[in-house]
Amino acid sequence: MRARLIVAFGLVYVVWGSTYFAIRVGLESLTPFTLGAIRFLVAGGLLYGWTRLRGAAPPSRAQWRVAALTGALMLLVGNGAVIFAEQRAPSGLVALIVTSVPLWMVLIDWLRPGGTRPDATVFAGLAVGSLGIVLLIDPVAALRGAAVPPLEAGILLIGTLSWAAGSVYSRHHKVGGSTTQLAALQMLVAGVLFAAVAALRGELAQVDLATVTARSWLAVGYLAAFGSIVAYSAYIWLTRATTAARLGTYAYVNPIVALVLGAAFAGETVTPRVMIAAALVLAAVVAITAGRDRVRAALRVLSPSGRGSRRTSNGRAA
Repeated sequence: MRARLIVAFGLVYVVWGSTYFAIRVGLESLTPFTLGAIRFLVAGGLLYGWTRLRGAAPPSRAQWRVAALTGALMLLVGNGAVIFAEQRAPSGLVALIVTSVPLWMVLIDWLRPGGTRPDATVFAGLAVGSLGIVLLIDPVAALRGAAVPPLEAGILLIGTLSWAAGSVYSRHHKVGGSTTQLAALQMLVAGVLFAAVAALRGELAQVDLATVTARSWLAVGYLAAFGSIVAYSAYIWLTRATTAARLGTYAYVNPIVALVLGAAFAGETVTPRVMIAAALVLAAVVAITAGRDRVRAALRVLSPSGRGSRRTSNGRAA
């Protein structure tokens, strides 16, 4: 289980860190909801066919209901908000707003009936992670040149709340079947919904497939294959395998991954400011994922004395 968790988190962290750029490239010659429709219909169809070839039973009505609700919340509203906003908003500020997802996840998971109350370590991790992202993106400097328009900002906030709600709902409503099949159904539902919205907005009439650039097709292919089939399937599995607080850490790590990729492949400079921000984000992820007891144990090991804390007669640390 530990190895599967590491691999799944690694896929979500690394692959989704590159999708902001891929979405931007796809929008060069595709309208936003048309891009989403193609991406999710292709990815969902391929993934669903693969599950059936491997012997999965046809989904039940209950599975379709959960997939329809979570697919609409997470993909249509959540991911659709990001695609829509990137038409006019700087991707760095879009990423900054999306980092509110971990906070919404923790709060929704806490406030739901029978919810889990997070400990102080989780809240400290959320605060440190948010500070790291603000330091990383420097919204004050970014706002001097360009800002997120009010409409896009509002849609992004709704999208983050919707994604968090769908993730928590998916975690606590298990209706049988594999998480891979659930991801496929969610993507199929989202693809149909994206196509419907594109038709209502008049996007389908605007798109001329002959004018779509090779760069945009490659971006859509990358989003479908890696962003959806690989990383999204891993994310849906994680909704069942880990806590809401840990699940939301992807929103902190993705911007760091995007910067690392930019430095490696686009010659972007990694400044001391970026290194400090990355360290804060890493500390936040460690605090949220390790939990209070492990963090305290690590601090005892790293203490100057190196001897840890003494124990009282009742066995508690003094």
